[in-house]
Amino acid sequence: MTGFDRTRALRLAQETYDIEAAAVQGLKARTGPGFADAVERMLTLRGRVVVMGMGKSGHVGRKIAATLASTGTPALFVHPAEASHGDLGMIKAIDLVLAISNGGESEEITVILPVLKRLGVPLVAVTGNATSTLARHADIVLDSGVEKEACPLNLAPTASTTAQLALGDALAVALLDARGFKSEDFARSHPGGALGRKLLTHLGDVMRKDAAVPRVGPDTAFPDLMREMSAKGLGASAIVDETGRPVGVFTDGDLRRLIEKGADLRGMKARDVMHANPRTIRDDALAAEAAQLMEQHRITSVLVVDGNGLLVGAINSNDLMRAKVI
Repeated sequence: MTGFDRTRALRLAQETYDIEAAAVQGLKARTGPGFADAVERMLTLRGRVVVMGMGKSGHVGRKIAATLASTGTPALFVHPAEASHGDLGMIKAIDLVLAISNGGESEEITVILPVLKRLGVPLVAVTGNATSTLARHADIVLDSGVEKEACPLNLAPTASTTAQLALGDALAVALLDARGFKSEDFARSHPGGALGRKLLTHLGDVMRKDAAVPRVGPDTAFPDLMREMSAKGLGASAIVDETGRPVGVFTDGDLRRLIEKGADLRGMKARDVMHANPRTIRDDALAAEAAQLMEQHRITSVLVVDGNGLLVGAINSNDLMRAKVI
């Protein structure tokens, strides 16, 4: 491209960061009782937060609605233009509308304000114009105004949309905190993601159970111990007492070390080669906890016990990878 000025491009990037950072910082001084009022209204809703916005504000609104929904506040985005052609039916008196418009005069929003009033729907406005039509109709006004846009022409929504987005995030954070929303709640909204798998997958869901768990008694001959390990493919075997409690473990690594030492294994029993007091984990633990235990102690498998300390399962790193926990 001819005429491209690399120095100017870098300078504009730095200026954009400064302008947008200042826009967000400016929100702090203007965030007062109205913000708390909006959070309280949303907390006590029997319905949903219906987010609206046109153009770039609409794109921001979609993100805000998604963030609210994923952090415990039922929310959806309704396009204002579509609302005038039937989608207003999606809004009920038990809902609250969060309308976003920097100038506060978006025709697609202002035209439906009287209808929202007749429905008795509370209206929270996010706008940079406190004297706008939207602000005058709103029950609560959240000031998202900025001194200037980052656009050199001061036309394209840039700093203003950044401020809107930050304000929406602030609402979501305040709401999730007030609801006592925890990481487990977040995971339930994201069961298909990595976080969901880590926080929702329990060992009981992915561990080897019943006949798939390699186990022998302490007096089992070494060749029988090896046959049990080979048949079950865990890379280890539990050694259990007569009650079913694990008293030891023998792994592929232990076998290699014994061979390297030149040990005569033919006459040995399981009790002679096992590691006593093996690492175990409860079956109601998260699979991620098993992964952490393996990493901490540099082991590749762990025995799983129930609340009474009886062996009920086993799991190795390959099992956790297949479950996409690690």
